[in-house]
Amino acid sequence: MKKKSVSPIQQLQRASVPHALSPEKLRWQCNPRSLGVRTTDHVQPTRDIIGQERALRALRVGLEMNHFGYNIFVTGISGTGRTTTIKRLLKDFEQQQVELQDQCYVYNFKNPDTPLAIALPAGQGTGLKQDMEGFITDLRRDIPAVYESQRYQNARKKLVQHFQDRQKTILQDFERRVKERGFDLAQVQAGNALRPEIIPLVDNAQSSMDQIEALVQKGEFDKERFASMREVLGELEQQMAAVFRELRNIEKKVQESLSALEEQYVMPAVDDALNVLKIRYEYKKLHIYFDEIRDAISGTLDRFRKQQLTLPAAQEEEEPEEDLFLEFQVNVLVDNSETQHVPMVIETNPKYKNIFGSVERELEKGGVWRTDFTKIKAGSLLHANGGYLVLNALDILIEPGVWQDLKRTLRTGLIDIQSYEPMFGFMAASIKPEPIEINVKVIIIGDTELYHLLYYRDDDFKKIFKIRADFDFEMPNSARAIKQYICFIKMVCDDEKLIPFDNTALAHVIEFGVRLSGRKQKISTRFNVIADVVREAAYWAKKQHAPHVTNVHVKKAIDERVYRVKLMEDKIQEMIDNGTMMIDTKGAVIGQVNGLSVYESGEHAFGKPSRITARTAMGRSGVINIEREAEMSGPTHNKGVAILSGYFRSMFAQNKPLVMDASITFEQSYGGVDGDSASSTEIYAILSSLAGVPIRQDLAVTGSVNQKGEIQPIGGVNLKIEGFFDVCNARGLSGTQGVIIPIQNVHELMLREEVYEAVQKKKFHVYAVKSVDEGIEILTGVKAGKLRKDGSHEPNTVYARADAKLLYYANEWKRFEGK
Repeated sequence: MKKKSVSPIQQLQRASVPHALSPEKLRWQCNPRSLGVRTTDHVQPTRDIIGQERALRALRVGLEMNHFGYNIFVTGISGTGRTTTIKRLLKDFEQQQVELQDQCYVYNFKNPDTPLAIALPAGQGTGLKQDMEGFITDLRRDIPAVYESQRYQNARKKLVQHFQDRQKTILQDFERRVKERGFDLAQVQAGNALRPEIIPLVDNAQSSMDQIEALVQKGEFDKERFASMREVLGELEQQMAAVFRELRNIEKKVQESLSALEEQYVMPAVDDALNVLKIRYEYKKLHIYFDEIRDAISGTLDRFRKQQLTLPAAQEEEEPEEDLFLEFQVNVLVDNSETQHVPMVIETNPKYKNIFGSVERELEKGGVWRTDFTKIKAGSLLHANGGYLVLNALDILIEPGVWQDLKRTLRTGLIDIQSYEPMFGFMAASIKPEPIEINVKVIIIGDTELYHLLYYRDDDFKKIFKIRADFDFEMPNSARAIKQYICFIKMVCDDEKLIPFDNTALAHVIEFGVRLSGRKQKISTRFNVIADVVREAAYWAKKQHAPHVTNVHVKKAIDERVYRVKLMEDKIQEMIDNGTMMIDTKGAVIGQVNGLSVYESGEHAFGKPSRITARTAMGRSGVINIEREAEMSGPTHNKGVAILSGYFRSMFAQNKPLVMDASITFEQSYGGVDGDSASSTEIYAILSSLAGVPIRQDLAVTGSVNQKGEIQPIGGVNLKIEGFFDVCNARGLSGTQGVIIPIQNVHELMLREEVYEAVQKKKFHVYAVKSVDEGIEILTGVKAGKLRKDGSHEPNTVYARADAKLLYYANEWKRFEGK
């Protein structure tokens, strides 16, 4: 009987079938019945933190350690619940026993440009402010009353009269002596003022010395008498100077006596009020401040004397009256009188002044900026004193001055509030408040890249952020994790009043979580994405007026999420469909392999095939990476190509020189290439070209390789398989098409249901290989060939044909060199 003829391509296909993976290895499936619930109506919600045991342990250590430098840097990708976890965990620390303080600033009478910081137990800051307002109000009422009292008036009148009598007696005595010596005392106009002057008397009439001198020159007045008169005038002027010095001393004594009188009659009212405050606030720094207040009031009693409160209460708080006693006010920056738990501040807008506070200024009518201690404002660091402050790493790093001052504050334990306005271009006059001691635990949320950048580039960072809490993006796919997923979905439904999910919908969401992790043994902890899928599935169910969310609605939600962002993928698929991007999915070609690449466009990643070709010839250049020559190859791809050279030397250059030029390229690649996942594909193309054996075009290949020819795992395996499947599916599945992957990637397979079903129906195949030998046999249908002890390869194999071609190159090169 004559055997039926079989085409070469059919031989290749048949040779590869035994290596195909079974459908069960391509996708993990969640059986809805295994969940033990019918709908989420029968589930208890949970607010537990899911899948972050490592991060939780680190956070608890950081939060409980009260030593220097144990601040926390939280890392992990967005969506793993970092902020939510911190908020929930901080609630466990709310009831900690901590002595909260009110933070105040008061006027510094010794150095007005440096306001004094006062820390008081919670609730006493507002009390001090009110007590000082009452203190000043009382003095404005009591001091004028003392001044107007009959007792004070009589004492003052008696005191003033006493000194006036003394002055009068001294002046009268001096005037008598002046007249006895033939002179008179008169008041002479000097500008706008009168001054005393001694005037000579001639024949009982006042005359000036110039007039008398003129008479002497005329011989009408005795010359000797004039000389005597001049001498007496000099003596009297000296006496007059002494008299007026004594009068000034008396005036000084009057002022001193009046001050003593005020001390005796007025200051007891001030002392009594201050003593009440000293008893109420038993703090040394406040007592010193109260003593300075007494000295300030004693030296400025006149303004109290003029401020008797006679106006209605509604008018007493007018701005001019308040400004007159500004230095006696208390600026309460932080009032913890109503705080019931440890302060916890999440700063969402970490501008400099929002974190550290500021000294505000106002523009006066004359165009002059002014400020005072009442315009000092607290920031989130001060509000979080004694507790916890949560910040975003990127935000504080891009804000001018924030990072440096935050480090300084944590290093010194002192917060320095100041005016920080780098955009002004000039520094207006300001004040420098006294630094405040703080004890704050800072928690920063950021990316892993930022953490490493700071750790290696900033020496202070590792000293003040000793705890790293790293959030994982996946957790083991276990029964416990599945139960937690169901409870999480229930929580989202309850919180947002969504339609209940049935067990088919729950199973589909769980499968989506596994696919999102990228491995069957893991399930994603990116709960923000899971929550979005839950919301969107409920939306589609509601549009259809369904009583429950089912797997159909979950699939719709996932498909719609992908559709919204897959424009770039569709454009590339369209180019493949119309032949703009040349991809073969049938037949066999020498030196041509379908490689697989992953494209990323923001939130969407997808795989698509790309044609890789190789051409070989005699030469000494070895493997030529055309992408590298065109400066379009990344370092990882360059390394992969260099490994190819090592592989070919070990396989074919042990008994002869490797005389080969092998150019490889990604056809129609214009955006650059990186990664080594195509290194095995490039080996297959070169082997095909050397051996003259065609490679199946209905297969696509991915996999890294080492110099020994072992296939190594790669990333994005699901996307790559699905990318080639989409191309084949668009052209019609032939039943022979498939993808070759590294065997190490089998445990990561979580393919789309569409691909899974095609494999079940034997319309598509996935092959897993461990070595180049296995891969080349599937691609060509020809045995790879083993290396014999004599260094030769098995005849009629791919390696034997390739070795023969390389030997031919070596001999021909030798022949041409000889010529």
